[in-house]
Amino acid sequence: MQFKISKELLEQIEQLIHAKNDNELEILLNDLHHADIAEIFDELEAEEAIYIFKILDSEKTAEILTELEEDVREKILRGLSAKEIAEELDELDTDDAADIIAELPQSKKEEVISELEDVEHAKDIVDLLRYDEDSAGGLMGKELVKVNENWNVLTCVKEMRIQAENVTRVHSIYVVDDENRLKGRLSLKDLLTTSTKTPISEVYIKKVDSVRVNDSNVEVARIMQKYDLEAIPVVDEMGRLVGRITIDDIVDVIKDEADKDYQLAAGISQDVEADDSILELTKARLPWLVLALLGGFISVEMLGLFEGAMKEHYKLFFFTPLIAAMAGNVGVQSSAIIVQGLANHSISGSIVNRLLKEISLSLLNGVILASILFLGSHFLLGVETNIGIIVTIALVSVIIIASLIGTSIPLLLNKFGIDPALATGPFITTSNDICGILIYFSIAKLILGF
Repeated sequence: MQFKISKELLEQIEQLIHAKNDNELEILLNDLHHADIAEIFDELEAEEAIYIFKILDSEKTAEILTELEEDVREKILRGLSAKEIAEELDELDTDDAADIIAELPQSKKEEVISELEDVEHAKDIVDLLRYDEDSAGGLMGKELVKVNENWNVLTCVKEMRIQAENVTRVHSIYVVDDENRLKGRLSLKDLLTTSTKTPISEVYIKKVDSVRVNDSNVEVARIMQKYDLEAIPVVDEMGRLVGRITIDDIVDVIKDEADKDYQLAAGISQDVEADDSILELTKARLPWLVLALLGGFISVEMLGLFEGAMKEHYKLFFFTPLIAAMAGNVGVQSSAIIVQGLANHSISGSIVNRLLKEISLSLLNGVILASILFLGSHFLLGVETNIGIIVTIALVSVIIIASLIGTSIPLLLNKFGIDPALATGPFITTSNDICGILIYFSIAKLILGF
């Protein structure tokens, strides 16, 4: 059952904090999952959250840290000393600890690292901080179980018991050679059903999916999603095993990428949250709004070119919003499908074939919609036949052109290394609005001869 924060629970927690009743507060919160407590922290003042943080056990609060929103975590970390932060990080896996340290100011990073009690843990964290946060190296953790290909089954089991003490969850057993190069993986079933004297080299599985430290996090997510992996090993340039990435980190990557693409599609150029300052939200939204405004100016200017025609055939003007809206909608639909296909790596074949398919699809949709429009405008609105013909021809043409623009722009952006999600926002809508108006009145001019 999903946890929901009630008003009564929040009031009870706040009362216990103000009464400094630490025992009851600890008992109340210890029964909750760390992710649920993180949600409660989002509703509390920073001082209240810090107060709770200091009375709970480090094993609990360390997990809470990883679940907090970045701005809430930043406020809590500011209220803790370097030693207190180090105590939390000693309880975390290296990847989570490195992510939290990376958020600290440079001066405090060094203090916290110097306060870590486990020297090996500290070395692993420092090593992870060398990698770009959007790379496989920035995602991986150092905790894993590995065995040497020259060992026998009995030796492996003994070594695995020692290593497993430092691993929260054992997803896979990796096999390496004397130089720590990844050779394969070991099935737990094979390990349990094989004689203890059997060499590992005779039973391990030589085929193993892996990624390199400099591979992008998006590429790692694609591989793990494609092969349904719970974890994947990470190797360096020489093929040596340096860490592993688990599915929980990849879920975060997929969510972050989806959020970023959604914001780009909505015309938001920076990664922002609803609670960010007005200035930050304005900086993120304004660039695309300016583009849309410029596009609007161009549309107005084009309408001005056909002012005489609209005076003589004023009913043409009534269909302008319809033509522009259909152009924008069709373009967004086409681009959204292409962007999704690029993200899933499901687009195959040449660009020419893709465009030919889009023309066929848009032609069919255009004819159906134009027929509905012609009949509706003629019998319901009483529009003259010549105006109806202009509008229907324009609609078919606009739908075809808009779908081609919506299809080709994401493909071109992707080819030049630009996020194709840009093509699903105001950019594609504005460009199609302009094209739609231009096509509409050009056809009207051609038929009516003004």
